Amino acid sequence: MNGASQLRHPNASRRTAVQAGAVGLLGLGMSQVTGLRALAATQGAPQPILKAKAVIYIFLSGGLGQQDSFDPKPDAPDNIRGEFKSIATRTPGIRVCEHLPMLAARSDKWALVRSLTHPYNEHSIGHHVMLTGRSPIPPGFSDSKPKATDFPSIASVVTGQFQPVNNLPPAAVLPERLIHVTGRTIPGQFGGEMGRQADPWFIEASHYRDSKYIHGAFPEYGFQRQTGSATPPNYRYEAPRLELAHDLLADRIVSRSRMLDSLDHQRRHLDRAGGRFDHHHQTATAMLLDGRVHRALDIHAAPAVAQDRYGRNSFGWSLLMARQLVEAGVRMVQVNLGNNEGWDTHENAFGNLKNFLLPPTDRAVSALLDDLRERGLLDEVLIVMAGEFGRTPRVFTDTSSVTKTPGRDHWGAVQTVFFAGGGVKGGTVVGSSDRIGGYPSTDLQKPENMAATIYQALGLPPSIIWKDSLDRPHHVYHGAPIGGLT
Repeated sequence: MNGASQLRHPNASRRTAVQAGAVGLLGLGMSQVTGLRALAATQGAPQPILKAKAVIYIFLSGGLGQQDSFDPKPDAPDNIRGEFKSIATRTPGIRVCEHLPMLAARSDKWALVRSLTHPYNEHSIGHHVMLTGRSPIPPGFSDSKPKATDFPSIASVVTGQFQPVNNLPPAAVLPERLIHVTGRTIPGQFGGEMGRQADPWFIEASHYRDSKYIHGAFPEYGFQRQTGSATPPNYRYEAPRLELAHDLLADRIVSRSRMLDSLDHQRRHLDRAGGRFDHHHQTATAMLLDGRVHRALDIHAAPAVAQDRYGRNSFGWSLLMARQLVEAGVRMVQVNLGNNEGWDTHENAFGNLKNFLLPPTDRAVSALLDDLRERGLLDEVLIVMAGEFGRTPRVFTDTSSVTKTPGRDHWGAVQTVFFAGGGVKGGTVVGSSDRIGGYPSTDLQKPENMAATIYQALGLPPSIIWKDSLDRPHHVYHGAPIGGLT
């Protein structure tokens, strides 16, 4: 299926596989990960090239054009090059779009993979592929709703392999789950065949109503594709408030929690749905009583200078919250920069990128790099940024569109993926696209390679598996980590 036959599971001895299965890898703690890593080392398995305590996966829903961002083609014809000029970065020989000046000045802190490819040009399957790190279409896939047969998201795999730290779940997604303008939930974000218990923690922080066609970094950079600047009515950015009722003291809720635990003891022996209830009940109670959770989520309590640095908008607040969460112990945070496929630039592409999308991204990602470095965390946090696909090499104008202005269509054949932190060597470019940015030219990479890079950075060995409800083993790795990033 679309190249799936070329994907191979990592080789592991029978003894390694048996021992890996015996420790119950679903819900794996770091002590087991360390043991398995040592076991793999004794059998000649490759060791991680990147080492990170946490990952921030920045997802650009809609698809960022490679030529209009990190893979400009300044010598190509106008209908390929587009309206933007390229600028030099701090690294000789690397050029980026003129509307990314802050990141250009920090090129010694990041690397680019300009040759990632998959065969799909449709949003839903593109989301599924890039959020799960799996190129094949899963059995029974539906672009209209998530299904239990979908592959698990990368965030769900992380949820299944690590224990909570400081009463925080292993993986979180913010500032909202990805919902299409039609109201359907986009697949690929959830536990899928791992089960609902592997769903990441969704932090719904970006609140707005009746504004499904408004996109961007609210409220400062909100826009409508056809008409320009627009802000959702009554917009607010606020994470869920985890607090007790004014008459319910902490010792009382602990007492009530113990009573519920006693009354619900029998529930632990019921079906899986009951088990999920117990798990979420215990998790919610623990989070409610832990002040560190409140501090990580209370973005508006962050110093004003920090909010200004990241940008007082949904992009900036989201990356600032992500930093606070990984600092508090969350292993992976997926940050959706853009609602409703906001990076889908079919028309008015250059105006919307220039005025609403690239500036807040440039500022917020640059601030994240600086903030992590100053806190001594940049080497401990791997940053990955990608969309569900790239954009067509050629600029086109849809004469049936409202604005009749240039744009680019969906293009899975190649996109650029951004990496930083976690041991990534700055000023590095892995792979290349052809002269028009249409197809990989050298060092082809797949979503499986991106996912493997994340798993390897977190210390998960290539032999690792997870087991489904029928006790069937499933591999975590479906490709090799991307070489050349260190």
